[in-house]
Amino acid sequence: MKYCTQCLLPSTRPNLSFNNLGICNGCINYKNRADVNWVDRRNQLIDLVDQAKTKKAQYDCVVPVSGGKDSTWQVIKCLELGLKVLAITWKTPGRNEIGKRNLDNLISLGVDHIDFTINPKIEKEFMLKTFIKSGSPAIPMHLAIFSIPLRLALLMGIPLVVYGENSAVEYGGANKNDDTSRLSQKWVDIYGVTQGTSVSDWVDEQLHIKDLLSYAPPSESELSHSGIKSIFLGHYLQWDPRLTRDIASANGFKARESGALTGYYEFADIDDEFISVHHWLKWYKFGFTRAFDNLSLDIRKGLITRNEALSTLVNLGDQIPKQNITSYCEYVGISYTQFMEYSEKFRNLNIWQKNSNGNWYIPDFIIPNWSWI
Repeated sequence: MKYCTQCLLPSTRPNLSFNNLGICNGCINYKNRADVNWVDRRNQLIDLVDQAKTKKAQYDCVVPVSGGKDSTWQVIKCLELGLKVLAITWKTPGRNEIGKRNLDNLISLGVDHIDFTINPKIEKEFMLKTFIKSGSPAIPMHLAIFSIPLRLALLMGIPLVVYGENSAVEYGGANKNDDTSRLSQKWVDIYGVTQGTSVSDWVDEQLHIKDLLSYAPPSESELSHSGIKSIFLGHYLQWDPRLTRDIASANGFKARESGALTGYYEFADIDDEFISVHHWLKWYKFGFTRAFDNLSLDIRKGLITRNEALSTLVNLGDQIPKQNITSYCEYVGISYTQFMEYSEKFRNLNIWQKNSNGNWYIPDFIIPNWSWI
């Protein structure tokens, strides 16, 4: 494994690349922000807003929301721009009390809202199947959040769909010449955390194509013919997780009082009991945790030094979310032991080895004194 010389991200992170100085494209993208004309970007956004309003549809835009800090920020910004908002949620089967409270708060800001529940029998089967076959219980979630808002926008004639940050820009993946303004099927295939799959790849004797249509987006031709534009708000307004947290908090959003559920931020990834399971599996597959992502963002902003971030990682450890794994196992109908056995199949043997004590470890890990147990 190689690690970015400026942040903490490793070469195993999907779509991450390094320049000849060992700096990752996530850090490079952040540095390139200084060259962006953000006044021009905002004017481009205002033009898109004006175009949407001229359509005189029942709603000017769809905003995919979970109730988290970012979706709260998206709704606030859309309302400030004078857009009539329809907020749409893929209802996670792992929604918790803080997630419900924050979603209720988001709705109270003044938007109509659809809480889209997929057939729980289908979703349970799908989430178990993607975990067993691909080591990812979150493929259904990502297919849903990039499908349901677009499909409803098409059905209801809503001209604009407003997603939040472009994760390929913020965490590494997208390059300077890529179109980072809009969501496309190509983007979903590469960066949408679906392992490049679509619903057709998951059809079998248990899951029929009709069962999975909620996870299938409209075609590019359908969207193009309808004139629907699907954009990343973070392309036009600078996205910053702490800034979105501050704006959301000023409008009623609440973070976790007992610290981070997973990662380093107590205000992110908090509304879904199962999301921490998805993030933790990166430890087996890629040799890093959600905290690497969070701390790398803070390093780029100058809020913490790289050495301070490394010390923080030591204190956090691998953050195995035992309670959340147990909840997930109860939901899909497997035991904790079975979960760990399935997870073991996805341990990346290109980076993991066993030491003389029989414990798994990563040679040349970024932290030399890591406790391998």
